[in-house]
Amino acid sequence: MSIQWYPGHMHKAIKEIKEVLPKIDLIIEVLDARIPYSSENPVIAQLSHNKPRIKILNKNDLADPKITQLWQDYWEKELDIRSITLEPGQPEKIKQLYKLIKKLVPHKGNLSSEKGGQNINTMIMGIPNVGKSTLINTLTGRAIAKTGNEPAITKGQQRINLGNGICLLDTPGILWPKVDNQLSGYRLATTGAIKDTAMSYDDVAFYAADYLIGAYPSRLKERYQLEISPKTEIEFLEAAGVKRGCLRSRGSVDLDRISALFLNEFRAGTLGRISLESPDMMVKEEKEVAILIAKVTAEREAKKAARKKKKSRR
Repeated sequence: MSIQWYPGHMHKAIKEIKEVLPKIDLIIEVLDARIPYSSENPVIAQLSHNKPRIKILNKNDLADPKITQLWQDYWEKELDIRSITLEPGQPEKIKQLYKLIKKLVPHKGNLSSEKGGQNINTMIMGIPNVGKSTLINTLTGRAIAKTGNEPAITKGQQRINLGNGICLLDTPGILWPKVDNQLSGYRLATTGAIKDTAMSYDDVAFYAADYLIGAYPSRLKERYQLEISPKTEIEFLEAAGVKRGCLRSRGSVDLDRISALFLNEFRAGTLGRISLESPDMMVKEEKEVAILIAKVTAEREAKKAARKKKKSRR
């Protein structure tokens, strides 16, 4: 699936981020715990310039805890990146975040220093609808950032003094122009990271159903009160459509209605704690995507050379 949504304000946001990055000490990257890889913007890694990074696995209450732990172990062992899981009602995790920030930037943050302390300048980044604004409101203790279920609520940067020697620069949620891994595109759409107008409900629902049939079949059977576990995505959607009364006038299942209902229930967590990707899956997919990109690039270069050769003969 190709994401066709890259609003102009995102291009502007990246430009503004590049301008202020030299003054930033640490980057806080907010991810969706259900899709830690797919919700990780590659542009952020490129812009970080080896600055310390903390990954916040937000919406952790919706993700499979075993897979979340696999991700945390992988980042720390393979990439030396620290991470913190976060979900509603966990004030101790905020204290943990503050401690980790000061640990990673030990030369700043002590404003009581006789030598004249400096604030730790942090930047919070992430894709749309991943929960950045909610996190900021939790950190400040008040509704300082706009929140909502629609992606791309924040449109510009805002600087916030968190106290304790830490300043935070909030940035708009940014996507990147092209998602090379099409499966990541489906995962982003499944979790609601992109606007519903940029996708086809039934197309995304088919992907999500196919994955859950293989990874969490009992969840589907229990939630939709199915007598047997479905073997294909269409079999599941039709059976679920009948159970939920998503029928057309002649009794056929309305796939658009059941697809929308299914995706909304997944996003709300009513299907249980589910993760859509693991480190092993992503290592395999990265290799496959690299091979595909190399093939496409080679074909493009071959066509370019052929056109050049043909032109030289004229």
